[in-house]
Amino acid sequence: MALKKFAFKVLKNVNYARAGIIETHRGNIKTPAFMPVGTQATVKACTIDDIKKTGSEIILGNTYHLMIRPGVDRIIKAGGLHKFMNCDLPILTDSGGFQVMSLSKLNKIDREKGAIFNSHVDGKKFCLSPEESIRVQLGLDSDIVMIMDECPKKTDDYELIKKSMNLSLYWAKRSKIAFGKNPHKGLFGIIQGGLFEDLRADSLKKLLEIDFDGYAIGGLAVGESQAEMFTVLDNLKKILPEKKPHYLMGVGTPSDILGAVKRGVDMFDCVMPTRSGRTGLAFTWNGRINIKNNKYQNDNTPLDENCKNLNLNKYSKNYLNHLFNTNEILGSMLLTLNNINFYQELMSKIRNNIMNGTFDEFHDKYINKL
Repeated sequence: MALKKFAFKVLKNVNYARAGIIETHRGNIKTPAFMPVGTQATVKACTIDDIKKTGSEIILGNTYHLMIRPGVDRIIKAGGLHKFMNCDLPILTDSGGFQVMSLSKLNKIDREKGAIFNSHVDGKKFCLSPEESIRVQLGLDSDIVMIMDECPKKTDDYELIKKSMNLSLYWAKRSKIAFGKNPHKGLFGIIQGGLFEDLRADSLKKLLEIDFDGYAIGGLAVGESQAEMFTVLDNLKKILPEKKPHYLMGVGTPSDILGAVKRGVDMFDCVMPTRSGRTGLAFTWNGRINIKNNKYQNDNTPLDENCKNLNLNKYSKNYLNHLFNTNEILGSMLLTLNNINFYQELMSKIRNNIMNGTFDEFHDKYINKL
């Protein structure tokens, strides 16, 4: 029996904000959607069952990390990434380009060979070409595959960003050819161009000519201000294709997400809720809480008394403070779940407000609060 084709449809617009649905053969994803980051075949400090209970409908994995450890061949032998990590949710995999920039030692970019780099783990040499990145992602059996791109560090050097953008476009063509015909999977192009409006527009124009199933905005979350990021999105929102999903990579805070949804973004991923959870920072509807602070030592109220999910409201700030100050693993587990649950509550409220036509009011209420 043929697998269900990858598809996307918009259900409702409020100006540029949109509520929609991505259809995959492993399940549908309501948008705007937040994807918890499962870089190394796990969302840190969480089981897949708990991740599902937060309302998460898709997670993210990473080509760079998985090709280094445990290696794609080992995952293929296990039956693919879903079976390997016991996950029946759709999975999007990043191409590895960002990690080559941010983690690798002695990385070298070659137009034809791709990224040549030494592992940040043991120094072993790897070569990640557009074709190899796609081969790895298809071997993982990802539901949404990202093209190989170069993600430059933040810079005001126009010519450097232009050169990098053109390289990413060349790799985008090669990625599309390597992907072949896989109608049950989505292949996303990645818009580059730094903070330069004309380069971003040119990047998108040429990606549209290649034709992808979705379009990601890359090269952000690399040190620019929120205002700079929103300016990039303001310049793109009028020219992004209406019938394809828009994905803002590596973003971000709840405030970032609200502002990006207002500017037409449908998909997000970020390590912030999980990393913050492991370091004692909790996201709540009343703002952020550093649970290590001494003022919570005798506070027997929960982080959010209205949260009924996963029994998270049964744990007091007093107890959570104790767990973190004694380095107990349970503290990281509970705050990570709290944060992912909060992010999914945020996405649900965003979708509901778009469907009800009240998103602008919701945005204005929380944009500077969360």
